[in-house]
Amino acid sequence: MPDRGPRFRVGLARTPDALRAAQRLRYRVFVEELGGGGTMVDHAARIEQDRFDAVCDHLLLYDDARPADPVVGVYRLLRDAGARAVGGFYSEGEYDLAPLRRTNRPLLELGRSCLQPDYRGGAAMMHLWQGVADYVEDHGPQILFGVASFHGTDAAALAQPLANLHHRHLAPPELRVRSRAFQPMDLLPEDRIDRRQAVRDTPALIKAYLRLGGMVGEGAFVDRAFNTVDVCLVMETARLKAARQSGVYAPRAGDRGEQGDRGETGARLGAGSR
Repeated sequence: MPDRGPRFRVGLARTPDALRAAQRLRYRVFVEELGGGGTMVDHAARIEQDRFDAVCDHLLLYDDARPADPVVGVYRLLRDAGARAVGGFYSEGEYDLAPLRRTNRPLLELGRSCLQPDYRGGAAMMHLWQGVADYVEDHGPQILFGVASFHGTDAAALAQPLANLHHRHLAPPELRVRSRAFQPMDLLPEDRIDRRQAVRDTPALIKAYLRLGGMVGEGAFVDRAFNTVDVCLVMETARLKAARQSGVYAPRAGDRGEQGDRGETGARLGAGSR
């Protein structure tokens, strides 16, 4: 990153070239870094894509200090109308969303979230969330959700962070989606959780979601195609608005947005979230 620091701006992809830039970043993170795949991945063009892209909005984080390759972060946003057009939300392949549908409240799925490695753990994520908050203001969803990932498929190795999420961040019953291929998260009793380790082993994107008031559904999902263990995060947008008003995710002066832990990758909400 340049010595003078990043110059961030956030905007929706309005052109095919902008969408391709987002898909190239997704390829670097989800395919090259995390070892994922998919039937529509274009390895020759280094594009990570799927059937949902056409009905989603794509939020891009630019760093204008690096004009040759300015896209450093992305979020994919899927509203109810888009989901109806393709037969459901992406997350429904992993989680039963019936509790959210029963609320009859407008939904927004957040997915395919990722950051360039040098931008993880700091101001970049907060700028993306500011973009999400603006989108929420414009379109009016009342519930946000999406799957977020831990790297690897060994749930036992993730016992500390998964148990911490289950015991301390479980969604209330009326919002508690459930994994369709149920992998228990309560792998440890609450009194055996090493909170410091649990937080350290939780990807930055999941921690950002929790910081804003997010909660998790019941059970994890082991996604072998993407080489991840996924959790489903849920948040009422009223919490996001409250966080914005309190300045929870306002970038700090002088915060250049470096990654705090280079081991942290995207959660697909998602080094990224799907």
